[in-house]
Amino acid sequence: MANLMTRISRPVALAGGVAAAGLLMALTAAPPAAAAATTTPPECVQYYSSWRYTDVHNGCAVPVAVTVEYTDGQAAPCRVIEPGAWVTFAGYGTQANYVTGLRTCEPATTSGA
Repeated sequence: MANLMTRISRPVALAGGVAAAGLLMALTAAPPAAAAATTTPPECVQYYSSWRYTDVHNGCAVPVAVTVEYTDGQAAPCRVIEPGAWVTFAGYGTQANYVTGLRTCEPATTSGA
């Protein structure tokens, strides 16, 4: 049985490899549906992080729901911040779990009985 690569020209083989690599990159780069729902908040929402607290200020004219992302993937609660208000989240602690940024989120709904 002859080797298939000897029968395919080099440019055709390279083009096929490049197409396969492009497809693989496109499939692995697509974010999951849940991650696609969150976005970076507007620039009027800013945070100030220290080892103990991360303070988030909403300088926007409308309420904004945000969560804080940390280097270790720690989950922060989704909080609605009214215009002009400050909200405090956990800081990065003594283990240097630094804040990587803010994301918009959907606040959990609670039912009152």
